[in-house]
Amino acid sequence: MKDLSSEQESKEQKDDQAVKNEARLLKKKAVVDQRIAAATEERGVTILLTGNGKGKSSSAFGTMARALGHGQKCAVIQFIKGRKATGEQLFFGSHPMVDFHVMGHGFTWETRDPELEKEAAEQAWALAKQMLADPSVHFVLLDEITYMYKYGYLNEDDLIAALAARPPHQNVMMTGRTAPRVLLDSVDTHSKIGNERHAFANGVKAQAGIEW
Repeated sequence: MKDLSSEQESKEQKDDQAVKNEARLLKKKAVVDQRIAAATEERGVTILLTGNGKGKSSSAFGTMARALGHGQKCAVIQFIKGRKATGEQLFFGSHPMVDFHVMGHGFTWETRDPELEKEAAEQAWALAKQMLADPSVHFVLLDEITYMYKYGYLNEDDLIAALAARPPHQNVMMTGRTAPRVLLDSVDTHSKIGNERHAFANGVKAQAGIEW
């Protein structure tokens, strides 16, 4: 025979827990609603993705796809030239709403010619400045730009000035493992991607569609 008092007690405990959970969720919702109500400023933002983990450029291009979904014009400047065209370049390079540029004859991971790299970085930055000053461009991606400051090819103060003077509605994303302190301190959003594990460290070969 069932113990009705035990069943009733168990039901009351569950009901009490449900009430507490609902109260906790309502309290959390009130905090979130308050923050949403307080966020009244409308303007473009600067976003910096750093860290040793994989996914910085992938995240940036994913965000650009989101902007394109809203019909926004986008521009990409890639400051690292690889041995082959990336999947991003192959896909977005012919998109009518994307102005896509890869830094010419300069920086690669395989060869180092500082003078050639500096010249190419300056040319790419001149193009980037045009994009940062163009009110018709809603989203600018400066992919791997932070390496240009690590190696002293560009002046970070020029970047800070260009970001500050850009059209008010323009969003800018920048990527690279490390970044100068002045940039870290000035951006609206900074996310650092850590490296917990990478297939390459276990002997898995880099492959199209994943690494490039």
